[in-house]
Amino acid sequence: MNGNTASPTQRAVSQASTDRLPWGRLLALAMAGFICILTETLPAGLLPQISAELGVSEALAGQLITLYALGSTLAAIPLITATRGWRRRPLLLMCLIVFLVFNTITGISSNYILTLAARFFAGVSGGVVWGITAGYARRMVPESLRGRALAVAMIGSPLGLVLGVPVGTFVGGFIGWRLVFGILSLFTLLLIFWVLRGVPDFPGQGAERRLSLGKVFVIPGVRSVLLVVLFWILAHNVLYTYIAPFLAEAGLSERVDLILLLFGIASVVGIWVIGMLIDRWLRLLTLLSLTGFAAASLLLGIGSGQPVIIYFSIALWGLTFGGAGTLLQTAVAEAAGEHADVAQSMLVTGWNMAIGGGGIIGGILLETLGVSNFPWLLLLVLLLALLITWRAREHGFRKAER
Repeated sequence: MNGNTASPTQRAVSQASTDRLPWGRLLALAMAGFICILTETLPAGLLPQISAELGVSEALAGQLITLYALGSTLAAIPLITATRGWRRRPLLLMCLIVFLVFNTITGISSNYILTLAARFFAGVSGGVVWGITAGYARRMVPESLRGRALAVAMIGSPLGLVLGVPVGTFVGGFIGWRLVFGILSLFTLLLIFWVLRGVPDFPGQGAERRLSLGKVFVIPGVRSVLLVVLFWILAHNVLYTYIAPFLAEAGLSERVDLILLLFGIASVVGIWVIGMLIDRWLRLLTLLSLTGFAAASLLLGIGSGQPVIIYFSIALWGLTFGGAGTLLQTAVAEAAGEHADVAQSMLVTGWNMAIGGGGIIGGILLETLGVSNFPWLLLLVLLLALLITWRAREHGFRKAER
């Protein structure tokens, strides 16, 4: 069979047999992640405009973010489990179409309840996209490049936080929040054509090879990774959610935007470093990242009154957290093997639960023990994550190099 008559899957396999990354295909997945994170977080920077136009308080407008997260959390496991036999590209395209429809509805709706519903269904789509991205990216390349491929596919998330949200907020101040969502819909439409033209298709998992959800959960290594996800992301979100009051306690309330920018830039550097090294040093990089975050927490605890220490600690936190998604998704995919998509759906659910838990636990601590005690809680939780990672040397975070 010549190159002109080869199927898309055969051409993808041929590409995967080379030692070069298929940048265009992986960047399309990164763009999908960029749209996911921007869709989720964009309302945070536009709350005053949204609340004024929908006629609700800013607290109620903030529930646009909550409903997206709820949709993502509830949908990831059941929908990815139900669609694991589907071909990958049609599933990705369906998710992008859902984004296009419901972001457009969000941009034109003047009814609060309808807007909440649109946000929920956009979140459903986001949960599926995050669940299939890792497996999709890894199937495009040979085993020796899988970690690097996942790092490229995941770059859209930190870029969405570092660039997308601030730029979207700035632009929204001139053209209004509705047109910002319109631009997001336009990006999604362009990405649909990109996926149609440049992203290969892969078959779903055959019925005879599918394991039940419970059997995937007890695959050696999967539970260890999921526990580390819960502890690591919980620690991150306790501090990230309440970074403003923490910095205010240190007399840096006027520097929140600068410090978040520093965190974001360090995160991008972190994901680049992880992407370069992960295919050989997954276990070591995970241990170093958790140790670095624990060290940053310790420094924040003992040097909370010193701006220089705070800036250094925030940079170290961002550097060690930037590659967390790549490390954890790679680890659970390695542990689960051909059942990676179902394991990824569990990771997505655990990640979102940790985000919500960070907000709740942080809020309780803020009202009881005070924000100055946050670093010590983080240190305790991160030491637990380190212990689990250290013990999971045979499964989950394996010592062997690839």
